[in-house]
Amino acid sequence: MDTLTALKQRFSANHFSDQPVTDDTLTALIDAARQAPSSFNQQHTRFLAVQDLAARQTLRAIAYNQAKVEAAPLVLIVLGDLHAHAHFSEVTDADVQAGIYDQNLANYFVDAVKTGYADPARAHDEAIRSGSLAAMNLMTAATALGLVTGPMIGFDAAKLKEAFGISDRYLPVMLITVGYNGEGNWPKKTRRSVEELLVRDARPGKVNSFVR
Repeated sequence: MDTLTALKQRFSANHFSDQPVTDDTLTALIDAARQAPSSFNQQHTRFLAVQDLAARQTLRAIAYNQAKVEAAPLVLIVLGDLHAHAHFSEVTDADVQAGIYDQNLANYFVDAVKTGYADPARAHDEAIRSGSLAAMNLMTAATALGLVTGPMIGFDAAKLKEAFGISDRYLPVMLITVGYNGEGNWPKKTRRSVEELLVRDARPGKVNSFVR
């Protein structure tokens, strides 16, 4: 399935069949997710794959008893690294080794990132942005592979971190239920038209639909 078709066919699922998600498919999904952009290529996003039934039942309780968390054969906990800036030299070292840029530019990038994201609020926002971009990559790839997904923000973050031993370094961004289509899912919901969403020739001082 091509990318545009996957984007248009993706929907948020609540019902899943009993068909399991193979380890090769899980690997392919994370491989797709890691291609997403992040500021300076900090690569904030991490994933916990919850597959065991008892573990999913525990996660269901943390997610306000939403049945799809137990029904889906795979639930991904998407995490954002709040300290990515402090470990950014690991990324630049790899890029220098790959010949993408030299050490002088790497040093500049490291200083810029450590300074720019020392603010916890900015690091928090960037972790959410990067996690969301990676999650969208993953869900698009899942659709292309014949799966359905459901992104979720309805969960108790403190209980999630406690139950799964998640360090304070990582921010729970969302859950994604993953599996094969089950009976009872709605068709893809309607979307606003392109013309409602787009100003085609935006210019400073020019009146448009979104001016206050």
